[in-house]
Amino acid sequence: MPAPTYELRVADAPAHIDPAAWDALLARQSHPTPFLRHAYLAALHDSGSATPRTGWAPRFITLWQGGELAAACALYLKSHSYGEYVFDWAWASAYEQHGVPYYPKAVAAVPFTPVPGTRLLARDAAARAALLRALVDWCRAQDLSSLHLLFLAQEDAQAARAQGLMLRHTVQFHWQNAGYRDFDGFLATLAQDKRKKIRQERRKVREAGVTFRWARGAQITPADWDFFYRCYERTYLEHGNPPYLTRDFFTRMAAHLPEAWLLFVAERGGRPIASSLIAISALPSSASGKNDHEPLVAYGRYWGALERVDCLHFEACYYQPLAWCIAHGVRRFEGGAQGEHKMARALMPVQASSAHWLAHPAFADAVQRFLEREGQGVAHYLEELHAHSPFRHLA
Repeated sequence: MPAPTYELRVADAPAHIDPAAWDALLARQSHPTPFLRHAYLAALHDSGSATPRTGWAPRFITLWQGGELAAACALYLKSHSYGEYVFDWAWASAYEQHGVPYYPKAVAAVPFTPVPGTRLLARDAAARAALLRALVDWCRAQDLSSLHLLFLAQEDAQAARAQGLMLRHTVQFHWQNAGYRDFDGFLATLAQDKRKKIRQERRKVREAGVTFRWARGAQITPADWDFFYRCYERTYLEHGNPPYLTRDFFTRMAAHLPEAWLLFVAERGGRPIASSLIAISALPSSASGKNDHEPLVAYGRYWGALERVDCLHFEACYYQPLAWCIAHGVRRFEGGAQGEHKMARALMPVQASSAHWLAHPAFADAVQRFLEREGQGVAHYLEELHAHSPFRHLA
């Protein structure tokens, strides 16, 4: 059988891609997330959050066959390495020291969102492989220094390895729901010192007079969104940087993708003082050929506080979301990039992967050697973390 032929199209804005076709293809993947929904990507662009002005120039690559969208990738030309969470500053520095331009580079990722998921949307393995070849060929034709696919699903990583891309691994921390009946049932599975510490931290928040309420989807009012953004913006400004996401981005989320969001608001004395925003995935998966919905997955995303209360961050970002996940049968809570402290809250280490293609042969060889050494270190780090599990050791 001859290899299928595809028509390559490149879009410089999400508005130039049919939302229904994009979302239908996403729904067929084994690891879809709400962050690759057309509405999410469009909001990033239309709100001014991820645009050429901020260093994220969209070049969405799509493959078509007979009028059908066969494969697609959210690709960005980057003039910097901010907002990626897979750090290649040392690579860029090495290029600069040798007088070789590193930027612009191509990045297949969701801007500002270190959440693993499918990056190479494809109707089958052949289309996925063809899409990856098209990405590399397009980057080479554009004289780009490199291509980086970040926080890949397993099938993407396998396709990248098969085509000779270099794989890189890092560590994230995820909580798995073992069918706990309630939060106390979850605590009972932890070692005594961890269980005691969590109870102490939660008690401090209660004794400070702080209570919580939550709202999901359309229940989140415009006033709630305004308060959340005050908290979110303040957190960034306290660290000396403006926030990545604009207020208009969240306005668009409330209008076009409300079902993806869960908001926790901390209150004291009748006034809101802090908030955390969690993303929820309830996207149908047809990877198994069924029409049912996968169990929900929750993603810890943003937080901020207007008043300081001891242990409030842990309560808002971990304990309240975990209690909600248990009550609503959520399968997994992903705590995001980095943070060994998350293990004390029973978020366990998992490996996250990215894939890289560098056009310059000498730099590619050097990076390959570096990644081999780094990979060994990551493997040892994972072993060490698992050896310090917070869960009780049953005899």
